[in-house]
Amino acid sequence: MTFSELIRLLKAHGFKVVKEKGSVRYYGKAGWKNRMRVDSHGSKEVPDGTCKAILKAAGLKY
Repeated sequence: MTFSELIRLLKAHGFKVVKEKGSVRYYGKAGWKNRMRVDSHGSKEVPDGTCKAILKAAGLKY
C-alpha cells in the first residue's frame, strides 16, 4: 500500500487532517480520541509495520 492509498482509505472512513507540518500530517475525526501521524510520501510504499500500526489506531483491518 502506498502513502497516497493509505490517506485515501483514512479519508474514506471519515478521518480529516487535524494538523500539518511539512510532510507530516495528523489525522483524526469527531468522537475519536486518537490522532494518527502519517508522513506523506506519495507513491512510496508504506512499511508493513507502520501501515498495520496506523490502521490499528484507526480501528481498521489490514
